[in-house]
Amino acid sequence: MQHHALAVLALAVSVWPSAAQITMEQAVRGAAEKYPAVRASLEEVAAAAAAINLARTSYLPRADFLGQVNRATHNNVFGMVLPQPLPVIPTVSGPVLRTNSLGNVWGTALGAMVSWEPFDFGLRKATVEASRSTRERAEAQVAVTRLQVSTAAADAFLTMLAAEQTLGAARAAVARARVLDEVVSALAKSELRPGAEASRAHAELAQAEIQVAQARQAVEVSRAALAQVLGLPAAQVAVVAGRLLEAPAPVGALGEHASAAHPVAVAQNKAVEQVKAREKVLDRSWYPRFNLAGALYARGTGVQPDGATGNAASGLGPNIQNWGVGLSVTFPALDLAGLRARRQIEQHHEAAEQARYAQLLQDLDGQTARARAQLDGARRVAELAPVQLKAARDTESQATARYQAGLGGIVDVAEAQRLRTQAEIDNALARLAVWRALLGLAAAQGDLAPFLDLAK
Repeated sequence: MQHHALAVLALAVSVWPSAAQITMEQAVRGAAEKYPAVRASLEEVAAAAAAINLARTSYLPRADFLGQVNRATHNNVFGMVLPQPLPVIPTVSGPVLRTNSLGNVWGTALGAMVSWEPFDFGLRKATVEASRSTRERAEAQVAVTRLQVSTAAADAFLTMLAAEQTLGAARAAVARARVLDEVVSALAKSELRPGAEASRAHAELAQAEIQVAQARQAVEVSRAALAQVLGLPAAQVAVVAGRLLEAPAPVGALGEHASAAHPVAVAQNKAVEQVKAREKVLDRSWYPRFNLAGALYARGTGVQPDGATGNAASGLGPNIQNWGVGLSVTFPALDLAGLRARRQIEQHHEAAEQARYAQLLQDLDGQTARARAQLDGARRVAELAPVQLKAARDTESQATARYQAGLGGIVDVAEAQRLRTQAEIDNALARLAVWRALLGLAAAQGDLAPFLDLAK
């Protein structure tokens, strides 16, 4: 247990080199390694691997050993007893003595039976392959889970970064509104401006502070969401922007990926193969079963064939030995109808999984096309955002100059400051929107590695 705890601690240190600063790559890698859903998928793979080992044991001989001591009566009768679902009536061997006595004697038995199926027309191999297909499907599902968790972590990272950028712009707006409030208040006190303008300046400052409070709330909510994915306390989560505040490289850097290589499509294809493996097992089930068996046993009884009984300890030790070797053949002749019905069921299951696979490929192609369209639109917006920001700053400077010269009112300055604040937020979020669109495209293609390389 202590070694296990140290291993977990070492993993945590390697994943989180600094509890206060987390990069995009660290967030994605940490979530993919530590998220409980990923660990659950890995345990499913381990269970499927153990099932393969279980299926392989069918190749081994079977050995059973028996030892028994009993005290019972020895009456025996002619007649048949039908097979019993539960062994209610014990069997009695030996001749019929035409007696009905409650006298009882000791009986003992020791034996060993070894059986082995020398050949099975591929049934055991098909069973092993069916178990292997289950493991392969579980392994493919691990990749799907990792992709989903990694995408969620990257999206939460970008959301928190966007909230922080909004908070920074809101704080800058508060600083500008406070300067304007101080200037207008001084002018109003000197009776150079009407008192209504001072009230408007106070209102603008209050509105800017409200925006800061809302932005701070968004930061904490996004921090909690990211901490949930990473499995860390929210207080320990702080993001490092890296290159995410810069314009990303062209979309061609992500490359092209076939939809069939997407982890979701691979997992669905494994589901089709799993059904085919079960069909193969059914195809090998309507064959004769050959079983080679050998037995060695000894019995002891306290009664003789003529009905005479020995002393009180007679029968406590086996005194009659036997052995035998044989080959048995069983053939489930009347199981054909049932096997055909079961195979039809599996054929319909295969057709359904094939249809789901085709639907997934179609959906993935559509997601990729939508992601590319969103990326193109985000890039165009990011190109225009700096133009909007420069115009908003110029508008604010001009409105402020006109106000100081007595040619404009406080309303013009307030509107210009709001326009600048919104332009700063839009400019910061425009670049992050491109990164988010890149993330969507990488997720649609099923591989986040190129996206993470761009973000380094």
